Amino acid sequence: MSEIKKIKSWKIFLPVIIGLLVVGYLFYREFSSKEFDASTFDELSLTWLSVFWFAVSFICIFGRDLGYIIRIRVLSENQLSWRQAFRIIMLWEFTSAVTPSSMGGTSVALMYVHKEGISIGKSSAIIMVTSLLDELYFIIGLPTVALIAGGMELFNIEDSTGWTHGMLWMTSIAYVIKLIWVLLMIYGLFINPKGFGRLLFGIFRLPFLKRWKRGAVRAVRDIELSSTELKSKKISFWFYAFFSTVISWTSRYWVVNCLFLAFFTVHDHFLIFSRQLVMWIALLISPTPGGSGIAEYMFDIYLGEFIPFAGIAVAFALLWRLITYYPYLIIGAFMMPKWISDKFVNKKEVKKRKK
Repeated sequence: MSEIKKIKSWKIFLPVIIGLLVVGYLFYREFSSKEFDASTFDELSLTWLSVFWFAVSFICIFGRDLGYIIRIRVLSENQLSWRQAFRIIMLWEFTSAVTPSSMGGTSVALMYVHKEGISIGKSSAIIMVTSLLDELYFIIGLPTVALIAGGMELFNIEDSTGWTHGMLWMTSIAYVIKLIWVLLMIYGLFINPKGFGRLLFGIFRLPFLKRWKRGAVRAVRDIELSSTELKSKKISFWFYAFFSTVISWTSRYWVVNCLFLAFFTVHDHFLIFSRQLVMWIALLISPTPGGSGIAEYMFDIYLGEFIPFAGIAVAFALLWRLITYYPYLIIGAFMMPKWISDKFVNKKEVKKRKK
């Protein structure tokens, strides 16, 4: 419950404010540019084809959430109902949206799963494996798309702000962090959990890391509990868990392609998809809640060149975030109070009555 209390109401509005400020700045920059022509917006028209591709983009968003829901049911071995899985994923997405990208919502997700009736050991295993599978998608995905699309094409940005090199460095740093994390997770979960625990304890005894020692102790406990749960799983368990992960992340990236198709012809779908994967890797080190502000700026710089109409990439960035990010803030804001009431407040009242 202490973790939930950290999610203050102002944290719900902070990412919205940051995102809108950045979008406002980008709009101002575009409108004040000598190259900007307001008549460009007249070239955009809504047709039945636009409606179709908007519908497909929402199907992709549904596919993203469905992949997560299927995965958490697979990892719980169907102990979680569809309704419980939906509730956990929505609350998890909400928490991720109001915390920095470098933290995500995993610190609270363990409680979401456990409070739905899953043992603490199994809940730890579910959260650990979820994190591992997500990172594996990126670890495997980046070299794959770089090989197919071409490494130079991923970072060859037509921009004068220096983001070509900045994006390359951000992605490289984030990728190395993810790779180290995956290797440590595999070692800790499947090879030597006790040895990994001792290593982690040793690292967090260092003077400048002591403030995070309590979190390290909890992580070691979770890994040891998870290891016992996971070593006996069959290959089919891992196949379905990873396949649903692929469905979720891949659906997330196709949303932008669909939004583009709603207004103009797209010539290089795979490169657009690949650059989004790179964007999300780089967003790992974003200090803002849910990557707000930075995601919009990256979209403008990194995907703007695929939009054939000059000066309106910012509008597409805003539209993208409106349908893929802000809904989780709204859904979570409505769901969280009821969930807290059901899982904490009502149970306290029952205990009082029993006494």
